Amino acid sequence: MAQAFAKQFYNSKAWKKTSKLYAASVFYLCEKCGRQGYICHHIVYLTPENIMNPEITLNLDNLMYLCLECHNSIHGKQTETRKAIFDAHGNMIGLEENFDEAPPNP
Repeated sequence: MAQAFAKQFYNSKAWKKTSKLYAASVFYLCEKCGRQGYICHHIVYLTPENIMNPEITLNLDNLMYLCLECHNSIHGKQTETRKAIFDAHGNMIGLEENFDEAPPNP
């Protein structure tokens, strides 16, 4: 979830266009693990001081496209995983949720 100072930026037309362009340029694949990506990550983190600087916020060289697990590991967050549960007839009957601790941030 975006920090309060960045919410307006992440809802902007410029960011939506830039993030879609970048994701397409890497074929929507996570640049760390190769799985299907999920989110554009700023390499130089956004701060209240640089949020108005397009060289930071909209620069394609400052972006990585990541899956949720890789993005969470960069930020040191827990990773939530879900596993579908099926009955003997192959019908999905629920979800099993697991929470794995993300590896420490290097």
